[in-house]
Amino acid sequence: MVGDDSLPPGFVTAKRNRRSTASDLSCQLSSATGTIISRQTVYRRLGQIALYARTPVRCVPLTATPCRLRLACSREHALWAPQQWACVMFSDESRFSLQSYSRQTFIWRAPGTRYHQENIIERHRYGGAGGLVWGGIILGSTTDLNVQFGTMTSQIYRDVILEQHVRLFRGSMGAQFVFMDDNALPHPANVVSECLQSEDITRMDWPAFSPDLNPVEHVWDMLGRRVADRRPLPTCLPELRRALLFEWCNIPQDQIDNLILSMPRRCTDCIASSGRHTMY
Repeated sequence: MVGDDSLPPGFVTAKRNRRSTASDLSCQLSSATGTIISRQTVYRRLGQIALYARTPVRCVPLTATPCRLRLACSREHALWAPQQWACVMFSDESRFSLQSYSRQTFIWRAPGTRYHQENIIERHRYGGAGGLVWGGIILGSTTDLNVQFGTMTSQIYRDVILEQHVRLFRGSMGAQFVFMDDNALPHPANVVSECLQSEDITRMDWPAFSPDLNPVEHVWDMLGRRVADRRPLPTCLPELRRALLFEWCNIPQDQIDNLILSMPRRCTDCIASSGRHTMY
């Protein structure tokens, strides 16, 4: 790639500040050199040095401690056989809204650098109002989807999620059953831990800030796309609930199974990145 010293000032900015827009770069070049160029010329010139406008990867922030815990968890499970992963129920919550967010941020990056640290935007997952859904997946099956338009309290998590969903799978699979949930509230609450102990449910020790290691995250993406493709789109909360429940039941199980069977690759990728963000 062309070195920074040989680039005009505006194009150096594109490499150092990945979120600069083509209009910003055009103005900077005009101020520095007196040369006026169009946005299309900016795109073309940056393409000549292998920089293209792309949507950045968005991930949760990672500090040293989460990286260390993610690395330890991945090393512990990297050599698990498919039969072991088949006993794990992966679960998660996600938020869905009637609103669509079309505003996009782009960055300048070279091909093959999507998951380089400088091309990742870190952000926490939740924000804004919407319906909260919970679901669990296991090789060959899924739980029913729980949809609620309110706060997930520890009592609701115990009485609805654990008692009405998780406990049934533990009963059918026996002691080999393992339940995975993350460290988000209200999962660490005492009433939740006591319920798991009373039902003799083994809980997987899961590192915080690790949605990329959880295959359910990709199921949420599938669900979101399926709801977004509906015509007409949901216009009220009851319609959104019906759409979520219907589309959840129609996600192909083989696609879900493939996500679960990707766990060894996820662990290997996390180890290779020393516990930082993975391509998942």
